[in-house]
Amino acid sequence: MSVEKLAAKYIRKTERVLENLEMIESSTSFDSEKVREIIEEAKRYLEDAKYYLDKRQFGTSLASVAYCEGLLDALRMLGLVKFDW
Repeated sequence: MSVEKLAAKYIRKTERVLENLEMIESSTSFDSEKVREIIEEAKRYLEDAKYYLDKRQFGTSLASVAYCEGLLDALRMLGLVKFDW
C-alpha cells in the first residue's frame, strides 16, 4: 500500500475514533481538563495530517496521524478514554 493510501486510511480511522471517543470519569488524580487538552492536541495533529495529505506530503501526513493515534492510545491505556480502533 502506498504511503498516500496508508495516510488516508489512518486519517479516516482516526476521525471515526475521535467522533466516538468517550472520556471516562476516573477516580485517579488525572485532571479532566488536561485530558481534554490532550484530545484537542490529537485533533490538531489529525488536521495537520489532512493538510499534508492534501499537499501531497504523504510521509509528513502519515507521521502526523501516527502521533495523533499515539496520544489517543496513551489516554486509552491510562483508562481515561474509551474507544475501539
